[in-house]
Amino acid sequence: MKKYIIIAFLFTTVPVVFAQVPIDSIKAIIKREVTNKRSKSIIVGIVDANGRQIVAEGYKSDQNHTLPDGNTIYEIGSITKVFTSLVLADMSIKHQLNLIDPISKFLPKTVKTPVRNGKEISLLSLSTHRSGMPRFPYNVDPKNLEQPYADYTVDKLYEYVSHFEPPFDIDTKWRYSNVAYGLLGNILTLKAKKDFETLITEEICKPLNLNNTVISLTAKQKSNLATGHAETGTAVGLTDLGAIGPGGSIRSTANDLLTFAEANLGLIKTNLSPAIELTHVLQAKKDGNDTYTTMGWTLVSDDGKNLLFKDGGMPGYCTFLGIDKKNRIGVVVLSNSNNSVSDIGRHIIDNQHHVEPYKYPWALLDTIRTTYTTKGIDAAIASYHQLKASNNPSFAFNENQLNYLGVELRKAGKIKEALKFFTLNAQEYPNTTLVYESLGEIYKRNKNTKMAVENFEKAKKLDPENPHWAYILEQIKDAPND
Repeated sequence: MKKYIIIAFLFTTVPVVFAQVPIDSIKAIIKREVTNKRSKSIIVGIVDANGRQIVAEGYKSDQNHTLPDGNTIYEIGSITKVFTSLVLADMSIKHQLNLIDPISKFLPKTVKTPVRNGKEISLLSLSTHRSGMPRFPYNVDPKNLEQPYADYTVDKLYEYVSHFEPPFDIDTKWRYSNVAYGLLGNILTLKAKKDFETLITEEICKPLNLNNTVISLTAKQKSNLATGHAETGTAVGLTDLGAIGPGGSIRSTANDLLTFAEANLGLIKTNLSPAIELTHVLQAKKDGNDTYTTMGWTLVSDDGKNLLFKDGGMPGYCTFLGIDKKNRIGVVVLSNSNNSVSDIGRHIIDNQHHVEPYKYPWALLDTIRTTYTTKGIDAAIASYHQLKASNNPSFAFNENQLNYLGVELRKAGKIKEALKFFTLNAQEYPNTTLVYESLGEIYKRNKNTKMAVENFEKAKKLDPENPHWAYILEQIKDAPND
């Protein structure tokens, strides 16, 4: 969903006090965080009964030092789930389906639907993350590692569902799942006889006049796109999620999301209002904290609060959408980096939530990369060992530093150099599955079956409960010889 200054402020109303945090404080926070390299840009939108206000900091990309505005396009990631659940809620209100309908009612008969202790997964189970399905499917073997889900088809999704065994009783625990939302979106499209983008456009975007909330970008929208960036600050492209797209494929703008927030706050009335209210209803407690799940949202309902929020993350973007129903305030935070901005959004909507200043952790990667670029691979590896021996607190040593550099080189077609960094990483961090996955994938794609199998077997030994390793090993062994 991870893999890596011009300043101006835009006012659409006269200055007023929004949310619980003064607008000058919000400006200071996002200025500090862009300076600290949390993101290339951060844009915040706030709306209440008095109108809306947007403040922004940073720029769209290293090549385009334009300040983002309310119409700049960002990937919104898992905020998509709120849209998907809203379609489900609307279809239930229109009696086109029931929330408690089992998924077998809609799927092809060839799909074996999971059952545990006599209970089947329902549409509501999918919407509230109580199906037991994991965050991502295990049966993924992409042609392009930079787009791991682009070729994840509906048939692959059905294959996954047919083999899925719920690890606990359905509807008894919360487990966040992009797979569940991919399946939910697929079922909604089957019922509506429309593709997912058409369904979202016709049922939500057109009624609310969300003209820049899309999956497929026009040429004009592409020209106003904020380029995504990895945690490390390197540019990345847009992500195609294939069959799990209903969990995170929408792109949008601050202005459109503020309009969506207005609809959810009841500041504007539409035919969707009953369905919107249905998505706000508390459904179950979330595991691990004191929040609750609704249909698509996280609900904070204590100390008199009535806050709903959803955040999203993609390889190049992180986003936040929140509404305070008690005070009728909506907050949108968009950024073009894969570093979370949820703490900023939650702080604006509830000032008791703290924002920890971002500390850039990639100085080691930057140093090794520079050494490699100027002096070559051997000097870069020697520099790594020298820096590690120095115990300099400015450098964070973990498996991600060398892995990112190896990935950058692999993308550039420098396979031998990438292999050296991946191999060094495995030597430094032999108890981490990431290092063996990276080695396994690069060997697999360069037809070294023996070494690919060896490294995936090591990953499987470290993480035996993950079915992905067995799946990949099966793909390698079944692949035809060249």
